[in-house]
Amino acid sequence: MPSLCQECCQPFETGRRCPRCHAPNIVTHPELFTLSIAHMDCDAFYASVEKRDHPDLADKPVIIGGGRRGVVSTACYVARIRGVKSAMPMFQALKLCPDAVIIKPRMAVYAEVSRAIRQMMEDLTPAIEPLSLDEAFLDLRGTEKLHGAPPAVMLARLVYRMRQELGLTGSIGLSHNKFLAKVASDLNKPRGFSVIGKDDTAAFLQDKPVRMIWGVGSATQAALAQAGIRSFTDLLRWQRDDLTQKFGSMGDRLWHLARGQDHRRISRNTPVKSISNETTFFEDTADPDLLDGHLWRMCEKVSDRAKAKELAGRVVTLKLKTAGHKIITKRQTLEDATQLADRVYRVSRAMLSQIPAGQAYRLIGAGLSDLCEASQAERSGDLLDPQAHQRGAAERATDKIRKKFGEDAILKGRALR
Repeated sequence: MPSLCQECCQPFETGRRCPRCHAPNIVTHPELFTLSIAHMDCDAFYASVEKRDHPDLADKPVIIGGGRRGVVSTACYVARIRGVKSAMPMFQALKLCPDAVIIKPRMAVYAEVSRAIRQMMEDLTPAIEPLSLDEAFLDLRGTEKLHGAPPAVMLARLVYRMRQELGLTGSIGLSHNKFLAKVASDLNKPRGFSVIGKDDTAAFLQDKPVRMIWGVGSATQAALAQAGIRSFTDLLRWQRDDLTQKFGSMGDRLWHLARGQDHRRISRNTPVKSISNETTFFEDTADPDLLDGHLWRMCEKVSDRAKAKELAGRVVTLKLKTAGHKIITKRQTLEDATQLADRVYRVSRAMLSQIPAGQAYRLIGAGLSDLCEASQAERSGDLLDPQAHQRGAAERATDKIRKKFGEDAILKGRALR
């Protein structure tokens, strides 16, 4: 039976320990050296970076996120044992883990580490599809001759390099398509290496809950449950046409996934569909000046991200959440795409002014969608706002100064509210 040591990356035949380093941490599977579609997911990425940079936190529960009114971005495994999960409200997380160390995200640091991991992946294959800073699909078909080793060995070497050079760990899922590779990477975290082969796909999926499918959230689960579908076995009882008629394109996708079929290719250049930023307040607020200041900062961050990606958007979105958790979303389509903070702010500020005053909010956000290349932005100008061109030029000049002297070199007064 083909086997692989996760500690020293030595391939060998079946055994309880590695013949080279005698480690017991091995992975064994009949198709181990013939599969080539993988998903790598860093283990508690943000929290692991913080523990690496602050060794005194090694044995402590660490939560990355905002204040008590925010949500959990990432929780280390010590906190997860206590029941803390990503996207959980912070107040709930602190009830479960009152002694947790709360750390605000350092996105610039995480992005830098992510780039280093991405470069390690590039050394294996150009066919990489990132899903976020800490996870990506890899297609290693045709790379065995180049590296002199099968994909499984190269993946083990990847996470070994991550441990040695970056002090971080990751989990590997290896299979014959993207769906199963992503499922596999989550089976044995942290430091997992799980394999789902072609021959054992049907047996593996049998009776597994449909919530295992990436993208099937609570609302979809509830709709499926109403139809008597809670597991993959339930899905197999349905005809393809019936699923499609009841659930649309999602039904057709479910029919294929129930049989372990996923024909999506790993795409290196998956297009960005939207750019957004939002913040949750420590306390609900109806203060118009405070809302205005936060809205400007959100628009500025959206603009910075659009400029960094050389993108612009034709649709501006304003998002609010009331104290009662009601979400209010407003959108406006522009005649001309933009990436300027000034224009995103003015449009979203106008939408905010249309909402009756006096309502308290716990969250505010702004976004850009219907994206295009930056070269297509600001082409026609705004005849109703003759000063827009001057403000745009001033913003571009400000960007250059901030790039040279730092983010705080120039601040607008509204940013201090």
